[in-house]
Amino acid sequence: MQLNHINLVVTDVPAAIRLFENYLGFTCIDNRRDVVAVLMSSANFVMVLWSSTLNKTDHVAYPENFHIGFYQENTESVLALYEKLRNENLAFESVPKKLRNTFGFYFHFEKLLIEISVLPQHPLPG
Repeated sequence: MQLNHINLVVTDVPAAIRLFENYLGFTCIDNRRDVVAVLMSSANFVMVLWSSTLNKTDHVAYPENFHIGFYQENTESVLALYEKLRNENLAFESVPKKLRNTFGFYFHFEKLLIEISVLPQHPLPG
């Protein structure tokens, strides 16, 4: 069995498309009036962005500790992405640092928590 896609609810679909295209390696392959967008990663993973306006209450909520994560090749890639993302209006949990057995950081896009970290088999700094 293979995971087909993930559906993420956001309040601003165009802003989410920009984030995922400009920083996280996705391409928007279908945008339905800025309320439903289908994005694909370079590894052919499909992500659907769903506008909260399609919810019964227009409310966005994720369970505590729910997040999505993206691996970078090395520490330098994590740091470079952090520096690029700092120019966006995002809430960061902390600066990049050792996380469990890897190195990375977390940030929020709206209510969604996103993790950026190094593949664990790579050597960690200090």
